[in-house]
Amino acid sequence: MTQDKCLVDVHTHVYLPEYLELLRRREQVPRVLPPLEEGLDERLIILPDEDKGESTKNGRPVGAAYYDVREKLAFMDKHDIDISVVSLANPWIDFLPPTQETFDLARRLNISMENMCQEPITQGRLYGMGTLPLSSVKGSVAEVEHIASLPRMRGVIMGTFGCGGKGLDDPALVPLFEAIAKHNLTIFLHPHYGVNLPASGNTDAGHSLALALGFPFETTYAVSRLILSGIFDRVPDLKILLAHSGGTLPFLAGRLDSCVAHDPAVASKLEHPPSHYLKKLYFDAVIYHATGVKATADFVDPSQIMFGTDHPFFPPLESKDARWMSVDSNLAAISNAGLDEPAVAGILGKNALRIFNLEMPCENE
Repeated sequence: MTQDKCLVDVHTHVYLPEYLELLRRREQVPRVLPPLEEGLDERLIILPDEDKGESTKNGRPVGAAYYDVREKLAFMDKHDIDISVVSLANPWIDFLPPTQETFDLARRLNISMENMCQEPITQGRLYGMGTLPLSSVKGSVAEVEHIASLPRMRGVIMGTFGCGGKGLDDPALVPLFEAIAKHNLTIFLHPHYGVNLPASGNTDAGHSLALALGFPFETTYAVSRLILSGIFDRVPDLKILLAHSGGTLPFLAGRLDSCVAHDPAVASKLEHPPSHYLKKLYFDAVIYHATGVKATADFVDPSQIMFGTDHPFFPPLESKDARWMSVDSNLAAISNAGLDEPAVAGILGKNALRIFNLEMPCENE
């Protein structure tokens, strides 16, 4: 295996043991429920109001693929993935109060992630993203300092909730963004809360509309607010990777530019149009269609796009032994987007190696 043919997954999750224990103890969403029947998997309920929908009230099965590093490695082997940059799955610990107990949990989670990535069985194939106690900016800044000292950590995963639900454009977050940039860490920005879709409570669509539409709309809105806060004029070296190809931002960036330019309340707020800052961000290719990959690559340089799988979510429904359609559709989308060979090789692995400063295990064999 050479660097040119390396496959790197930058969007892949795990529920660490310490986090699962927390969710098992909880009596409200997010939480883990016992199996519906003896011998079956536990049930995970994480989305807002998921417990109130008729088709979602029992959550989804959460088996070994969600927490066992051996399952992660088996999945990687099945799909020829050389390296994974693993992050805690949503909703992280944003919902916990700003207490010492929360700070201690964040520390334990990050040590657990580092230890998982250093397990001999991984053979150097795993890197990690840290978790922050975002209900406290001061506590989060302290944890960034700790994460930066861990050899296998390459960034932090964040939702759009901000500190206490105030969003990413909250001025109180500036010291946190400055600390992340100082240590050259990358923020993996991932949605969780979705948006309030009209009549969403009257459908029987399971999780499909919340995940397919609510998540990307959430990213689109949150990142637009972040840009309008002027954070990239103040912290120009801040590195952010946007999940799900940035939601709808590659498609709507021109409209965002035009609306900002014609609004006297914000027209002179930024040094550049919003798209200028968007084009400096990184995007994963978890979009499943060639049209989506092409739109993203038309908007930003393909060297800023990276492959992802969203494992362990979206497993095959028919057989545990089958290849995952969610993976193969992403691979096909990248291959069929009309990009030249160097651009495709970059998206599949070379870009992630450079952006996250990863070492290929095959180079050490």
